[in-house]
Amino acid sequence: MAAGTGERRERKPPAASGVHLAAGAAVPSATAATQDGPEHTTRPMDYDAILLSGFGGPEGQDDVLPFLRNVTRGRGIPDERLEEVAHHYRHFGGISPINEQNRRLQAALQDALGRAGLDLPVYWGNRNWAPYLDDALAQAAEDGVRTMIAIPTSAYSSYSSCRQYREDWADALEATGLGATLQIDKVRQFFSHPGFIQPFIDGVREGVAAAIRDGHDASNIEVLFSTHSIPSDDAARSGAGLFTEVDGGGYAAQHLAVAEHVIAEAAPGTSWQLVYQSRSGPPIQPWLEPDINDAIGALDLGTAVLIVPVGFVSDHMEVMWDLDVEARETAERRGLWVARTPTPGTHPDFVQALVDLVQERIFARPTSRRSNTTTIGPWFDVCRPGCCENPRLGFKPAIAGLQP
Repeated sequence: MAAGTGERRERKPPAASGVHLAAGAAVPSATAATQDGPEHTTRPMDYDAILLSGFGGPEGQDDVLPFLRNVTRGRGIPDERLEEVAHHYRHFGGISPINEQNRRLQAALQDALGRAGLDLPVYWGNRNWAPYLDDALAQAAEDGVRTMIAIPTSAYSSYSSCRQYREDWADALEATGLGATLQIDKVRQFFSHPGFIQPFIDGVREGVAAAIRDGHDASNIEVLFSTHSIPSDDAARSGAGLFTEVDGGGYAAQHLAVAEHVIAEAAPGTSWQLVYQSRSGPPIQPWLEPDINDAIGALDLGTAVLIVPVGFVSDHMEVMWDLDVEARETAERRGLWVARTPTPGTHPDFVQALVDLVQERIFARPTSRRSNTTTIGPWFDVCRPGCCENPRLGFKPAIAGLQP
């Protein structure tokens, strides 16, 4: 295995001021297969390595505030307000599980690549905490890597779940001075891949069966598919403008497509809804609703509540606190049966899906032969112009997509 290491520090790389553009290229710092910006690549590609990109998380009490400063950089949020969120981490000893989960995912992915006959080292770098992305890229370059395909640990289209990763790759390339020599492509958003969806199907089947074993009738079970809420304006700009008729844009449309497929496979006829969690913006700013706690509060007494964290790859803090603590408490206060299904984590089907996403780019697999199980997809290899941009933060350089 390979990973970005380097000296531990408390601050992520500064924002990029510009992005290298190869002569005549539309896509910054991309390989020859994607420089002209097709929605789906049609040329086989030899990559030197994989860049597993995580959100990052603190691994001790002293890390919590510096980590949150990184997450909120540029927003001018004072430490006293950050402490309102910090207590979620402090409740668990200041340790987010996300780094350890990504270590396990890195190892599982490396093993799966070997079994598939792909000799590609997996470098791991985080957006907001060590090991940082720039450390991972610097190590990769020192090892002789010149072309990478990046896998963000997020499945859907939105500013925070796609474009912000692309911006942070741009930051890391500028910080390391590697923008002209290290090329990075990214796998498509993988919400529609059957390997990502299968763990949720398994979880819903098992959760519904558990509720029935505990004496609940199938007609009284409510499945709540939960994902991170985002500002309504950001949601409207997600999905390359293809879902303007959907409340919540491409972000909501993609989640709804996954939820519909999961229910159809795991529990046909079971009542369900898409709900949101973890909103953090000012009260005057509209965010996607309903909040999961409000949805639980509106359910009939006697309902069995099955929470499915469909928006998340692993059990990071917002799953552990917002679902396992707050949402569970809301249900239990009302006397409702409640359970939560697992996230994909290192489920073998999910790990194999990541290998498949890399293979479809190496072999330039046509879209008709790509794994896809929802009514939407397969998604783009190269992000469309302006997709998921956040105008509130101003234009920021981003790679692996068409300008801006």
